[in-house]
Amino acid sequence: MQVGWAKWLLLAATGWVTLLPAQGNYEIQVYGSDTVAPGRTMVELHSNFTVEGSTLAASSPTLVKPAVQSVLPTNHQLHETVEITQGWTNWFETGFYIFTSAGPNQGYKWVGDHIRPRVRVPDDWKWPVGVSLSMEVGYQRAIFSPDTWTWEIRPIVDKQLGKWYLAFNPALERSWHGPSVGQGFAFSPNFKAAYFVTKKLQAGIEYYGDMGDITGFDPLYQQQQQIVPSIDYDFGPNWEFNFGVGVGATRTTDHLLVKAILGRRFRFLTPRAPDVARLFVR
Repeated sequence: MQVGWAKWLLLAATGWVTLLPAQGNYEIQVYGSDTVAPGRTMVELHSNFTVEGSTLAASSPTLVKPAVQSVLPTNHQLHETVEITQGWTNWFETGFYIFTSAGPNQGYKWVGDHIRPRVRVPDDWKWPVGVSLSMEVGYQRAIFSPDTWTWEIRPIVDKQLGKWYLAFNPALERSWHGPSVGQGFAFSPNFKAAYFVTKKLQAGIEYYGDMGDITGFDPLYQQQQQIVPSIDYDFGPNWEFNFGVGVGATRTTDHLLVKAILGRRFRFLTPRAPDVARLFVR
């Protein structure tokens, strides 16, 4: 037992424990402040393929004992996420995620599910910027992330300035079960700047980061930093389309991936359904 603990401490001291990447690329998106309209349902497919990522299964120590659990590598992983979002009022929606993954010699696997209620500042408040807040909680299998139950608090601020669109998501992430439970909240800022090249086409840059514990950021080489040049195309008011190529800026980040989001709005509920929902959210 003493030898096992010594080995675990040696790994931690040399930095390998914190350098083990978990698979987190399932919904690569900088969120805008708008919510889905009442009575409408948005169905989105988030797809991404890691062209160049980790090639070896990583091992992460557990909190309870010095044993290790294996996390699948990210190289050539295809992630497909179905996101279903229901609008209830002009300021409240609920999203549900189904995460899946397919990789070399691994087959197609279910990863986990999350639920995400979100509220926003209504337009009639006339704030100078769009503001909303989402709370995402859910489960992912240990072979994809050593932290199996997680909680995310995502403030969202955005602004349209002529042909420019800016959005900032200073997200906080917390593990409820896994080796990161004792680390508190991690700071994961996301940012997007996009420009209307035409009336329907936006070209921009998205940024995704994971700085580590908010009370003391990790060294830069241990952080995850990713830059994603992207485009958004307007196929109509009921559609959403986004495509990007992500480049990792640190060695703990997947070096190259391709991602796309295709969404469609439907009216699944009757017009009276949002009126009924208001009785429960007042």
